[in-house]
Amino acid sequence: MKISFPVRIYLIALLLRLFPVLLTSQLGIGLDDMFQYDMLARSLASGHGFRWYAQADLKMLEPYVDFDLATAKGYDPRYGLYTSFRAPLYPAFLALVYSISGFEFSRFFAARLAQVIILGAPLAPLTYLVSKQFFLLSTFTSEEQPEWKIESISRISAWIVACYPMLLVYPLGLGTENLFFVLLLFSFFFLLKSVKAPGIYNLLLLGAFLALTALTRSVILPFVMLAFLYLLFLHKKKALLALLSFVIVLLPWVIRNSILHQKPTGIETSMGYNLYLGYHPQGNGSFVFGPSLDLLTIMDDAERDEAGTQKAIGFIREQPERFLPLALNRLGFFFGLEKRVLMYFYSNNLLGYIPSPILLSIAAILLLPFMFVVILAALGGVALKRSPQTSMLLLLFFAYILPHALILAEDRFHLALIPFFAILGSYALVLLVNKQYVRAAGRSLDFAVLLLLLLLINWGLELHRDADKIAALLGPNGNKAGFPY
Repeated sequence: MKISFPVRIYLIALLLRLFPVLLTSQLGIGLDDMFQYDMLARSLASGHGFRWYAQADLKMLEPYVDFDLATAKGYDPRYGLYTSFRAPLYPAFLALVYSISGFEFSRFFAARLAQVIILGAPLAPLTYLVSKQFFLLSTFTSEEQPEWKIESISRISAWIVACYPMLLVYPLGLGTENLFFVLLLFSFFFLLKSVKAPGIYNLLLLGAFLALTALTRSVILPFVMLAFLYLLFLHKKKALLALLSFVIVLLPWVIRNSILHQKPTGIETSMGYNLYLGYHPQGNGSFVFGPSLDLLTIMDDAERDEAGTQKAIGFIREQPERFLPLALNRLGFFFGLEKRVLMYFYSNNLLGYIPSPILLSIAAILLLPFMFVVILAALGGVALKRSPQTSMLLLLFFAYILPHALILAEDRFHLALIPFFAILGSYALVLLVNKQYVRAAGRSLDFAVLLLLLLLINWGLELHRDADKIAALLGPNGNKAGFPY
């Protein structure tokens, strides 16, 4: 029996992702975001609600942060404090895994295994399906986009996602991105279908998946609003079905948070904290370790959110000239090379000493794929013809990147766009191989050159900025340099 390509690419992606998980079966977690998600998941799985920082968890944090929960409203030493700081869906996913695996140390391995099977490996076949939907529904003539070409583009993009190094190891971390990546692809798939065929089924699923994506990472909300506005423009009242579905899925959690804080509250109350970090005088627009601890002792989420927002506004007023440079910095970080994880793990001796030639080879394996994919994506993007589908893709890029440019950015945030970059990159590759690129790009070719120059300048500046750290890593004691994350 012949196995279809989506099934085959899923199995290949699964196998590639299983290796890192099996090799790190005894790996624990750090006292960072992963620790918070683990706390919330254990509380949910135990039936105690969306709570964190029970007394047993606080003991682990005493050497790092001085939490004073004695006066915190509603704090229960046994069960912890109700919170709205984090979006709920990823902790709920972990809670489902823990309800099966139990709460022993092996729960981390179970979570990583579940992430590989349910979240990580499906990215490849989903990318294939989104690519086919994107090009089949676009307003290109069959002569411009014959069926074999669409199939080639879709298969190449799926292979890129299946083999992309950072996506292979990302399931090792307990982070919202694992769930966010797959939900964003599902949302875009049904968005493409709704643009061309706005039936009840497609619109209801679109609204539901957009709500689930927002309940994982609320940074997608600007895109959700723009997508709904565009659908309303295209299909008028029909698009309200998607909005209705979105509200029905989202509303219970918003009501819960609003009751918790006795005022209208959104999906999560982390905006103020992120703004504080993004505009802190000691910061550069990305995550900075020292200031990241400043607001953590404020245990009321709404109070912390308000305090962070007001302090960020104060930072901007005191130094308004930093606003634009910080935004440009964040764009640079967003499109930065994916070296942060390697630098942290190696410099803190978690991998042991690695000779420089081998370390450079590992770095090349991790860094070069992003460079190739995003360069090809820039070439492919300018060669697209106008259509509602391409407009939706541009809206996604704009509405997802803009909040990071204005608030806080890290290189890991661009990983959500890798499947979409892979689709555009595969399109450019097929055009180049068939010697059709120059004709397809037309007058936009100059813009493609400009994008490539900006990317190369950004990476050159990044390597220059981190030259001292890179030199230290390549030295004889690089594995003990101790760089913060």
